[in-house]
Amino acid sequence: MNNFQHQLYILTEHDEIYRQSIERLQLDNLQITEDKAQATILLAAPPMAAPRIDEFPKLEWLQSVYAGVDALVIDPKRTDYELTNIKGIFGQLISEYVIGYIINHYRHFPLYRQQQEAAQWTPHLYESIIGKEMVILGTGSIGGYLSRVAASMGLKIIGVNSTGIPPKEGQFSQIYHRSEIASALTNADIVVNTLPNTDETQGLLNIETLSHCQNAILFNVGRGKTLVEPDLIDAIAQGHIQHAYLDVFDKEPLDPEHPFWHHHAITVTPHIAALSFPSQVVEQFVHNYTLWNDGFQLSNAIDFGKGY
Repeated sequence: MNNFQHQLYILTEHDEIYRQSIERLQLDNLQITEDKAQATILLAAPPMAAPRIDEFPKLEWLQSVYAGVDALVIDPKRTDYELTNIKGIFGQLISEYVIGYIINHYRHFPLYRQQQEAAQWTPHLYESIIGKEMVILGTGSIGGYLSRVAASMGLKIIGVNSTGIPPKEGQFSQIYHRSEIASALTNADIVVNTLPNTDETQGLLNIETLSHCQNAILFNVGRGKTLVEPDLIDAIAQGHIQHAYLDVFDKEPLDPEHPFWHHHAITVTPHIAALSFPSQVVEQFVHNYTLWNDGFQLSNAIDFGKGY
């Protein structure tokens, strides 16, 4: 007989979808509650949970529906609970975003759209991506996945991480320590940031580091604070970056007056490179809940001290 020893509260942008999905599964010992004071488990979007975390006095475990948990680990109100995030589902989505825009850029597709509207038949010489050098900042699950996809299309892949040690997974020609980022960027055609937000990564992409690039394409699909935003405009003006594709920002949503909106060499997207699809989130939640209910260690646990 189910005694519902675990009480789950849902706090996301899609509560009803998650509620229906989890109720259908009829998980042992789990009941969904509307009473924050009784909740022992929280399935939540970190930005929504952070300001309300003290409303859950019995909280033991919070399963984030995002990969990013910055709102809960930067100057946290509490650390007396287990925190886990979503991993392993974003590599494909990030890769689609990055590769899609790379091809879009080098094959001049936006230009041809403009020409079509003007009924103009003018072929342009384009570049293949074969042989181009991609530097991926961060060699975790997302960076590793992207490295394999990009390598399969003929790109040379360089990785930058916090150890300088090649990861177990991924397809990297060379790995640099984060302190060697200047050397890593010297021959980069494409730079992709997938790093988490930590004290060591904040401001890593600045005018000094970007000055080692020469006419590169920059992607930020990691965290907004890694890029010093005013420095990007200078790096573009100086010819270090030819175009930047930005999906994350220091402050979101991006201010309507922000200069990025109307800059000819910057493409802005509203943090959509890799969305958390509820069906995939529920799958990982169920896996972790089974571990939790059986008394085992949770997967994808976050270290509050490290921030990831």
